[in-house]
Amino acid sequence: MSPQQQQPKLPIPGVSNLIAVGSGKGGVGKTTISVNLAIALSRMGYRVGLLDADVYGPNVPLMMGTNQTPTAIGERIQPLEKYGVKLMSMGFLSPGDKPLVWRGPMLHSVIQQFLRGVDWGELDYLVIDLPPGTGDVQLSLIQTAPVTGAVVVTTPSDVSLEDARKAVRMFEQVRVPLLGIVENMSYLQCPHCDERIDVFSTGGGRRTATDMGVNFLGALPLDPFVRVGGDTGNPVALSGPGDVRAKGFYDLAELVVEQARSAAEQQGPTITISE
Repeated sequence: MSPQQQQPKLPIPGVSNLIAVGSGKGGVGKTTISVNLAIALSRMGYRVGLLDADVYGPNVPLMMGTNQTPTAIGERIQPLEKYGVKLMSMGFLSPGDKPLVWRGPMLHSVIQQFLRGVDWGELDYLVIDLPPGTGDVQLSLIQTAPVTGAVVVTTPSDVSLEDARKAVRMFEQVRVPLLGIVENMSYLQCPHCDERIDVFSTGGGRRTATDMGVNFLGALPLDPFVRVGGDTGNPVALSGPGDVRAKGFYDLAELVVEQARSAAEQQGPTITISE
């Protein structure tokens, strides 16, 4: 019997949907997508949490502009909150440049603590920013929590797409519904001549989604304003859906809601656990 069959996937108390955001490799803007997706969902009226599960490279604190230390009430960790989104990250507990050198069992323990030891309250969506690749953190999450669906982030380049396909296959093998593939850094719009420049090739994300039979969730440009927003703790999604630079993230959020609803209906009703 496989590990995912042996371990019960008990719901997270109060959390309706777990949305995993993953990638086959680093450097594709996965955390940028996670942060702006969470903010967009919150601005659309949903109750949202953001779990930074990238314990080796936790960037959510920087991108969300907060570095406080969470408190505890009894044995329950109280998440921080910024821009209407509840937050938890190893970056809040181990700030600075000191690296974590942990093996699988320790990673499993901290992920379970973040999922079930944090007082998330009532959430419509808990967005989980996974580390890149297909390692211990991903398996710990997938084997023990009922993930509603996964979003795979890639760029149009062949190198990124090769690893993105591995991420898609991983989610398929462990029976996590694929909400779709999003192509980040799809193109650069020249600020001087308005010419579109395909820095990392073009159209690879859509082709890969079509070839693998999964949804294509859109193409987001390589935009310096998005980078500045992440570096300064003011994500571009804060500008709202009316801002041309933020609109792509709101379009993505609408598609994620639509696909998550469809995935949840196909999975059937889940057990409700009250605290």
